[in-house]
Amino acid sequence: MRILDPHVHCYSRTTDDYEAMYLAGVRAVVEPSFWLGQPRTSAGTFRDYFLSILEFERSRAADFGITHRCTIGLNPKEANDERLAAEVLEMLPEFARRHGVVAIGELGYDAITPAEEKAFVAQVELAMELGLPILVHTPHRDKRRGTLRSMDVLADLGVDPGMVVVDHSTEETTRDILERGYWAGHTVYPETKLTAPRFRNLFLEFGTERMLLDSSADWGKADPLSVPKTLAHLERHGADRADLQRLVWDNPIAFFGAHRLDLPEGGERPAGEGATHSSIREEHVSRPAGAS
Repeated sequence: MRILDPHVHCYSRTTDDYEAMYLAGVRAVVEPSFWLGQPRTSAGTFRDYFLSILEFERSRAADFGITHRCTIGLNPKEANDERLAAEVLEMLPEFARRHGVVAIGELGYDAITPAEEKAFVAQVELAMELGLPILVHTPHRDKRRGTLRSMDVLADLGVDPGMVVVDHSTEETTRDILERGYWAGHTVYPETKLTAPRFRNLFLEFGTERMLLDSSADWGKADPLSVPKTLAHLERHGADRADLQRLVWDNPIAFFGAHRLDLPEGGERPAGEGATHSSIREEHVSRPAGAS
């Protein structure tokens, strides 16, 4: 079974994780821009980070046979530093037009503040201008209120719900998201967000239409194999393999768009995308004096 994990923070993972993901069936990933664990202090650090997920992670993933794409955005948590946010928002169009960017995100709310909403609106308008999908982050606290507010803002701006995935959804939000016509993203974690059995309940209730499954796999206690593990759990409990393949391959391709993802035919190794990483590694190998 081929897997496209539509939300995994590869920046925080090891090469062993990439190898394990490939062996478990992961052939493509989308890496959203996110918070790095502590507040950044200058816009230049965002520039370096965007370049890293656009270039270095793409080639690092390709070394293990995985096609890597990303989303670009100012995360809601750091939008509260309005001086920094203004500088980052100014640079976003430059990066959002780059090859390999398949959406604007993660956007939305963390503490549900006016500053977060200001940055949210600005980036939604950028996505609409560029014709890009939108990846919405829902808050860890007060999730339903943040989710509903996100969708209200998107509706006020005239966004097509089919161009938006509202991610980190749980039992308290999935119905609201789907009933409004948005895609619902579900993150399976070892302890927080959703577990595999909890996602199974949502899968049994809502099926596969506009449903996505992801690992997020960031700095905390997370598992880059949570998608294949959840598939195994679902199959053991009677889920049809065709439905599972639709959930973890067809659906993310339908959301992001095959033309944006530009995946290799048949899921083969992404040709040529590993060259940059390999050449960088080789350039820094020290050679004995006089060696050619």
